[in-house]
Amino acid sequence: MLDYSMLYPRETVSRRVVSQDGMWKFCLDEQGAGESLNWPEGIPGNEMIPVPASFQDFYTTKEIREYAGDLWYEKDMFVPEEWKEKKILIRFGAATHRAVVFVNGIRIADHEGGFLPFCADVTEVVRYNACNKVVVKVNNELTVTNIPCGQTVTLPTGRKMCKPYFDFFNYAGLQRSVWLTAVPKESIFDIDTDYELDGTDAKVSYTVKTTGEHPVTVELFDAGGHSVARSEGKEGVLSVKGARLWEVRNAYLYRLAIRIMDDGEIVDEYEQEIGIRTVKVSKTEILINGKPVYLRGFGKHEDSDVVGRGFNMGVMKRDFELMKWIGANSFRTSHYPYSEEIYQMADREGFLIIDEVPAVGLFESLMNFMEASTGKKTAFFAKDTTPVLLQAHLRAIEEMITRDKNHPSVIAWSLLNEPETTDEAAVPYFKEVFDRARSLDVQKRPRTFTLVMNSLPGTCKCYQFSDIIALNRYYGWYVSGGYDISNGEVLFRKEMDAWEALNLDKPFLFTEYGADTLASEHKLPSVMWSQEYQDEYLDMTHKVFDSYDFIKGEQIWNFADFQTTEGIMRVNGNKKGVFTRQRQPKDIAYKLKKRWENLPLNYKSDI
Repeated sequence: MLDYSMLYPRETVSRRVVSQDGMWKFCLDEQGAGESLNWPEGIPGNEMIPVPASFQDFYTTKEIREYAGDLWYEKDMFVPEEWKEKKILIRFGAATHRAVVFVNGIRIADHEGGFLPFCADVTEVVRYNACNKVVVKVNNELTVTNIPCGQTVTLPTGRKMCKPYFDFFNYAGLQRSVWLTAVPKESIFDIDTDYELDGTDAKVSYTVKTTGEHPVTVELFDAGGHSVARSEGKEGVLSVKGARLWEVRNAYLYRLAIRIMDDGEIVDEYEQEIGIRTVKVSKTEILINGKPVYLRGFGKHEDSDVVGRGFNMGVMKRDFELMKWIGANSFRTSHYPYSEEIYQMADREGFLIIDEVPAVGLFESLMNFMEASTGKKTAFFAKDTTPVLLQAHLRAIEEMITRDKNHPSVIAWSLLNEPETTDEAAVPYFKEVFDRARSLDVQKRPRTFTLVMNSLPGTCKCYQFSDIIALNRYYGWYVSGGYDISNGEVLFRKEMDAWEALNLDKPFLFTEYGADTLASEHKLPSVMWSQEYQDEYLDMTHKVFDSYDFIKGEQIWNFADFQTTEGIMRVNGNKKGVFTRQRQPKDIAYKLKKRWENLPLNYKSDI
């Protein structure tokens, strides 16, 4: 079990939160000698860098952009005297891919995994009414024993270079917000919620974990601030009369207030917005509140100019406005859990999220997008290092589900992206991963993974684990592209007919499909990379989607152009975006808008 709380930092009558976002001292450690040089007590130089942000795109040299190794951050944090009786924590939204935290020269916390929060308990080492020196050593190297997977090599120059087994840039650093927080010694540690609908009423089941034994009260408030239900005890059920449901693109949020009490006094208080809704897969239907839903939307990335993968509130707002404009109702957090603020926005806007753990690159290929349909086999899950990777993977699943389980927007867990599944060695690995996700989620949301093009009905050994079959397919692009697109349609239909023949009685979802397109490129007749070809590609692909009733969603790759490792197959990044990296529409955005606005929410359903 996690030894730190994943609750989002919130100020209440008992809790204090101070943002540490801003300019931090920064330096690279090419020799990996920082600890031996006493950098935990303070790093050299006067270089400053923004937090949150990726470090790579601020500078003008390739040596920094491509840097692999240790990088150090430093900031003074003031801890007031009035916090003396509380537990003091520094919460990092993410440190990619691993971090060591020092406070006043003392090593306090270690964490591996670059896309989920962790807390450093600094209660015993901070000086009160004084500044405390916080130093963080971050390492961005890729390995096969941590997700996302890749390798780190040493070039003849002596410099290290990351070689990802995935098709997005290895942005790194303190990419999300950092908070200095104070909570009572006896505090609320974790919350689980589940929902049951009964006509116009609802039952909200809850479990609260605390660090002590004082009694707990739980109260539910509607959007107007009126109390609608109350209960006592760490476990219970709140009965809500005339419940307002959280619906797709029509969100309604209640406020759940949890208090630890001692003779009428509040020991600790925490509040969280929740949405009353149910999620279920029944045969080929994805049901929200018992009603069928056809997903339309995107694979996305946290990726933007200058700050890279760093959380950017302005970009988040623009992205949601564009998704609303185009008629989307969902997205997948490809290929890692996103910043928590994005889930909070999705909760408010009524978007559905397929939440993905950073298990990408579990197929040994530096160009997996080209080799995905070649039948290549690498026996990835038969490696001697697989048991170590599995433990890192399971830990990331626990952190993701613990963090995100109470968001109404989260309707499914994606546990791997494009893994190698053609070898029997994958089967026990998958079983552990899927079983762990089921055991951690009280709501028992559907679990899935996205199938690479090598994973076909006759070759994939693992599709049986998925509650939703999620396909990443590029017929007409990586397979039979250009003038051969008519053959691409034939091959596409042949595969879908083979899936249909299996009678899986599960919903199918296309989690990736798309064609690289330069916003500046027009040509008639079309050629690949032109806007005209992207239009023709989507016509063919959507025609196939519309031909099979068990296909219950389409999430195009990608929402916006994004940065990748440089190479001859990438023109300054992946250009499959419906929008440019600067969040402006390509021509195809208007075609998608027309299609999605005219697709009923229950498209292809008899219910």
